[in-house]
Amino acid sequence: MNKVRLAVVDDHALFRAGLISLLGEIDDFQIVGEAGDGQAALEVVRQSRPDILLLDVNMPGMSGVEVVRALKRNPETERCRVIMLTISTNEEDLMGAIAAGADGYLLKNAEPDELRRAILLVQQGMSVLSPQVTRQVLKAASSSEQGQSTEGGLSAREMEVLACLAQGKTTAQIAGELYISENTVKTHVRHILEKLAASNRAEAVSKATQMGLI
Repeated sequence: MNKVRLAVVDDHALFRAGLISLLGEIDDFQIVGEAGDGQAALEVVRQSRPDILLLDVNMPGMSGVEVVRALKRNPETERCRVIMLTISTNEEDLMGAIAAGADGYLLKNAEPDELRRAILLVQQGMSVLSPQVTRQVLKAASSSEQGQSTEGGLSAREMEVLACLAQGKTTAQIAGELYISENTVKTHVRHILEKLAASNRAEAVSKATQMGLI
């Protein structure tokens, strides 16, 4: 059986080194790359062509969710499977990763054998979730089926960000008011622009006003 080629991306060097050491001792796996930030992750995947990327969610600069989106948009890297390995149980991180195309979402407190099984399942084309976040996914799916979105297709959180944009607030100000990261704010803004077919924040606010969303 061929070994599963893995790359590890995490901005915490000690955790990354420990994970690489752990996985390197498992006969099923071969470590082919590592990186400490999202931008470097794209280059690592492009050069080393891992079967599976183990990726943190919250990193400086480019978030893990943004990395997944970039990988899936590129024909060179779209086949790389991705398992988010994180401490975050935040629903936005979780659902954002799944929507972006991640194949798994595991918490960093997973036991080594649980992680090994998850990697092998994903290599077989399956999806995996930590038990602690499965309920959140089911709840979000149920809400989606019940049509809990606005006329413009915006989520409740996107509506909050849109309201802040209408008030002329900066990314940093929005992050502080909504208690989310600036990267998350930027992600919401990008989704708002896409859903409203707007090229910038001002146009998004104008269109939202015309639609009666704000």
